[in-house]
Amino acid sequence: MRLLASLATAVAVYLAAGVFTGYTTVIRRRRAARRDLSRYDLWLVQAGSDLSPLQFLAASGVLGLVTLAVTTVVTAAWWLALMPAMVMAFAPYAFYTRRRWERLRQIRKAWPDALRDALAAISAGSTLTLALSDLGERGPAPLRPVFGRFRLMARMMGVVRALEMMKEELGDPGSDRILEVLVLAYEHGGGLVTEVLRDLIGEITEDLRLEAEIRADGTEQRIESWVVVLIPWLLLLFLTQTSDQYRDFYRSGSGLVVVLAAVVWSLIGVALLRYIGRSTDEPRVLAGGADVRGGWR
Repeated sequence: MRLLASLATAVAVYLAAGVFTGYTTVIRRRRAARRDLSRYDLWLVQAGSDLSPLQFLAASGVLGLVTLAVTTVVTAAWWLALMPAMVMAFAPYAFYTRRRWERLRQIRKAWPDALRDALAAISAGSTLTLALSDLGERGPAPLRPVFGRFRLMARMMGVVRALEMMKEELGDPGSDRILEVLVLAYEHGGGLVTEVLRDLIGEITEDLRLEAEIRADGTEQRIESWVVVLIPWLLLLFLTQTSDQYRDFYRSGSGLVVVLAAVVWSLIGVALLRYIGRSTDEPRVLAGGADVRGGWR
């Protein structure tokens, strides 16, 4: 049994490392064109992952099952392993949700500096196309890779099509709006470009300030709510490993009833916390493709 637990633990660590880094030994399918992505594919793209939704769900399920097996071996009671297994199965989703939010936040924060650089280049006599191309070398780091490909795409497909391809690559509603404005600025040209860029910089800066205030107001409450959910289960596992009285009770039928009732109430509590702390993603109305609403949040 100890050997089985050790092997299961090793498998869980390996899968967790693969899921959290986005690199797994699973053979990946070729992704369809970005415009044909489902909302679940788009959610993973926004998180910076190459996993498919099926691979993501399979890895999460395996992590949960392995945790269930290991904890059952340790506690000798499968019902005590239910909540740890659920937490472990949910961990990849929580990790990618955080990474998706951080990636989109970095992209949005980079836009004002990128537009200021472009505005300075245009004011110095450059064209909008050249100013955007130069961002691939001198622009903010989060946007530099996609702008690095803009020069070649603009030559091959035209500036408008290149900007549309950037929208699909970034997968960000805020970037969709900015790139759509850049398309209009390019098509109309003239002195309108600098005026549009100045107005756009002001709007984005104000949106970022408001978003930061909203996020800061809710961070402490979210941390406290998850601590309230997890601490009793960690305490229960500790007590069953250190006290024979607790161990005997929670291995009995009465203990099973208590644990199952606690699991139900914990799930209800988690659902309420997610409902109270939910945030609505901005729809990608300008993308012409998949919309992340209704997918993973």
